[in-house]
Amino acid sequence: MNAELVIFILYLIFMLGIGVFFFLRMRSGSEKDYFLGGRKMGPWVSALSAGASDMSAWVLMGLPASVYALGVGQTWIAIGLAIGYALSWILEAPRLRRYSIAAKDSITIPQYLTNRFLSKSRVMQVICAVIFLVAYTIYAASSIKACGTLFNTVVGIDANVAMYLAAVIIISYTFLGGFSAVSWTDFFQGMLMLAALLIAPIFALALVQSGQGVSTLDQVGSGYWRLFTSWQDVASGLGWGLGYFGMPHIIIRFMAVRSDKDIRKSARIGITWTALILGFAVASALIGRMYLGEISDSSTVFIQMVRRIFPPVISGILLSAILAASMSTADSQLLSSASAFASDVYKPIIRKNKASDKEMLWTGRIVVLVISIAALLIASNPASGTIMSLVSNAWGVFGAAFGPVILLSLFWRRLTFGGAVAGIVAGAAVDILWLAFLSSIGLYEIIPGFLCGLLAAVAISLLSKAPEKDVTALFDRVSSQGEI
Repeated sequence: MNAELVIFILYLIFMLGIGVFFFLRMRSGSEKDYFLGGRKMGPWVSALSAGASDMSAWVLMGLPASVYALGVGQTWIAIGLAIGYALSWILEAPRLRRYSIAAKDSITIPQYLTNRFLSKSRVMQVICAVIFLVAYTIYAASSIKACGTLFNTVVGIDANVAMYLAAVIIISYTFLGGFSAVSWTDFFQGMLMLAALLIAPIFALALVQSGQGVSTLDQVGSGYWRLFTSWQDVASGLGWGLGYFGMPHIIIRFMAVRSDKDIRKSARIGITWTALILGFAVASALIGRMYLGEISDSSTVFIQMVRRIFPPVISGILLSAILAASMSTADSQLLSSASAFASDVYKPIIRKNKASDKEMLWTGRIVVLVISIAALLIASNPASGTIMSLVSNAWGVFGAAFGPVILLSLFWRRLTFGGAVAGIVAGAAVDILWLAFLSSIGLYEIIPGFLCGLLAAVAISLLSKAPEKDVTALFDRVSSQGEI
């Protein structure tokens, strides 16, 4: 226990050190440096930080818990995510990077969506900022909650105390180092997550095959291994992949890559990493079912498997992957929501574009602090729900609200500003209403939300006046553009 705690503490100090390093390097930096790393991210850092910011603690606790408890049918979530992630890198990333530069060098998703139509209206940015603040607070709460569960299970520290500790570290390096610190911490955390998920299930499988498992295939039951359980499970699982097209803290990495050439390399690295992570997360659950048998809390299957197999020092290193997963997602979410408020509300609306770079840096940092406190309050509330439920709720809102509009903005010349606003509002509203009133149907709310957002954006665009010539000219220029 002491060895594991020491490893955790050393790991947290290392993450904090990265934040301090980039703070010292960026003391005279600009808003673009803090929120987008100056568009200087290389392919390895971009790919792994995008993946790590996506794969929060749910990939080590939430997803294995679902598969462990409910069976192989839950692997459709992993299949949907793998397909969606690959398509986002292949179809969305190159064009979004080019378009964000051409559209007045936009550094946030709300800025891009406004500048895409050369609009002076701030409606889009305000709507986006509100959705960001609400959804990211819920999303960040899931990561903080996972840190509390980890420390409580492994070290015996009170879960609420552990949540406060983790939140302080996450806030500190995000507050200090901005996008560069977040991306580099995510890079290291992505490597650690992959190592842990490769090692633990392979060792556990070897022990099961040697007869040291608690359950056999027959004892688990044939129903557990059924892939096709219901149409709702299949559709909902595949529907998770839709979220990638509108997940701001992930697709912002596309905008930060140095060149189109690096985009292609990042895509290969990122898709491979994600496929391995998802595959071994499912394997951890299935092998854990046979190795551990029945356990009271399915979200701890990975933790219990690692602690039973490895000595304390090794288990401390491997379990730090859960800290890595939690922190790599929370930091990206905090930064995305802070950038949305600071760059899209505070600077243009509150300060009328009179804020200095230094003022913008500190505004972003203060927003990081405020959202972190709100997320901490949600996470420490016993009635807040499971890690997986918090993630699925936030994921659904983002995917339904922004996915259809961002795809249309990149590939449909006729999309109008009004259509984009309608798509965002309709997607978010239907997603939330479906969750509140129709969740008993068993269909993940992102699917009806995404479809309604898409239909609303198309319908309002066709019913309204066609875009101005300078807007379509910008679209044509980006469409025919080579490498930047």
